[in-house]
Formats: sequence, structure tokens, C-alpha cells
Amino acid sequence: MNIKKFIWPVRVYYEDTDAGGVVFYANYLKFFERARTEMLRAIGFEQDELIANEGILFAVRSVQVDYLRPARFNELLQVSAEVTLTKKASLTFEQIITRGDDVLCKSEIRIACLDASSMRPKAIPKNLLELL
Repeated sequence: MNIKKFIWPVRVYYEDTDAGGVVFYANYLKFFERARTEMLRAIGFEQDELIANEGILFAVRSVQVDYLRPARFNELLQVSAEVTLTKKASLTFEQIITRGDDVLCKSEIRIACLDASSMRPKAIPKNLLELL
């Protein structure tokens, strides 16, 4: 299965919001993380198995986020994850959070592939890259 744009639903829980009932800004990063993890899972890769079997892990290298509209308690959101650039040891994702047709938040997130023991850059396995 090759995924161009992955969509993951996220429900806003009370714990995700601030005192005003709006999603706390840092929690959008958690929503993005969940979508990337579920994208990997959908193509057959579990992160704990990548560590155990391939000796790699993924770490966020950089994040650029634009907060456009607020999300609130109990809303159902859609979080997309799309790989826009692949390099030997990194992936760049465009991720968007929507509520219906409304775009709430946009991001560009660069993920580094690291050797699990040395924490140094390591090439992304070819079989994984082919599916992304």
C-alpha cells in the first residue's frame, strides 16, 4: 500500500483544551504526531518494531506551524499527513488539521531518521521509503 495523503480522525478531549475551552496550542503537535504514527501503522510499520528490527527511530527535527482557527472541546477533527520531501535520512511532512471544510492549523514538519543506539542520522530503510 502506497499512501499519498493519510487522514486520521481526532476527537478533542477536555484534557486537550485550555481554561477557555480551546485546544491548547502545543496539543496540535500531539495530533500531528498521532497522524504520522498511524500513517506508518497503515503501511505496516510499528515504531517499536523499527527500533527493535531496524535499529532506527524517528525524531522531529523542525516544525513550522500556522494556527488559523481554534478547535474546541468535543469537536471531531481530521488530521492529514503527507510526505512532501524524502531524503536519505529525513522526511518532510505537510500536515493540516481541519474541521469540516475549515482549515484550523497547517504545519511543515521535518523528521530525522536516527540510529537508535548512537542517535546519529541513519538512512531510512528502502522498503519504508518505497511505501511513502
